[in-house]
Amino acid sequence: MATTEIYRYLTVDETTEVGLDPEGYLVDLTQWTPDVARALAGEEGISLDEAHWEVIEVLRDFYARYEMAPAMRPLVKAVGRSLGPDKGRSIHLMRLFPGSPAKVAARLAGLPKPSHCL
Repeated sequence: MATTEIYRYLTVDETTEVGLDPEGYLVDLTQWTPDVARALAGEEGISLDEAHWEVIEVLRDFYARYEMAPAMRPLVKAVGRSLGPDKGRSIHLMRLFPGSPAKVAARLAGLPKPSHCL
């Protein structure tokens, strides 16, 4: 895997900074913690609640299994399988992660940018 240069640092607390690439994704995926997710969400204007954490957990499980972050269609399917058909809908994910749900959710989950996402 190619090494990505750090574009900027995200301050998580007084003692922790994590490196981000130019698009705001973690340079070192091992630095992800729930506190990092909260800090990234704050930059997006998102306050994480239980519904967000459910999707983040699905994403992190997907990544652990397939070593890639899912684009929108696979994300919808994975969420539907794990959390049920009501939550496995694009509209649900768009409400939680406005803009581009697959990209925003992957970023907050500490994963790389999904393939095939502009």
